[in-house]
Amino acid sequence: MKKRRLAIRSVILVLLAGAVVYTLYANFTKEERAMVTPGDTAPDFVLTDLEGNKHKLSDYKGQGVFLNFWGTWCKPCEKEMPYINNQYAQFKDQGVQVLAVNIGESNLAVGNFAEKYSLDFPVILDKSRQVMNAYGVNPLPATFLIDKDGKVVRYHTGQLTEATVKQYMESIKP
Repeated sequence: MKKRRLAIRSVILVLLAGAVVYTLYANFTKEERAMVTPGDTAPDFVLTDLEGNKHKLSDYKGQGVFLNFWGTWCKPCEKEMPYINNQYAQFKDQGVQVLAVNIGESNLAVGNFAEKYSLDFPVILDKSRQVMNAYGVNPLPATFLIDKDGKVVRYHTGQLTEATVKQYMESIKP
């Protein structure tokens, strides 16, 4: 009886050790996200906005694109949205487009947020996080400035001030 218990415990111990080794191996051999950096061509994507309209990044060629990744739960994102909206009103007729990419949230949560802040620019949904991963975004908020030729000119992570948003939009104006 004691030998049988010892054998069962030994098998369980070997299985647990195998699981720990596999977990460590899987975590340490993961590929790092390929970070999009200034000078790179911005990866193209197609995402849908809250009204069901599709937005393809390459359709905005010829315009500067202020590409912002955000979440409703993100306090710095919440603070910078009114600044982005204010500056969008100033720059939209000068060839600057804002695309606000929400990461993985429901239409209801994003819609309520957009309504609360009266956002005028397209709010698009990346429910599967594929675009976020393609750009190597981590953490939020993250902003990519894309010129009229589709090249990334700047990457900023963290909360933006209104002055910085204005400066960035000015820099990508065609």
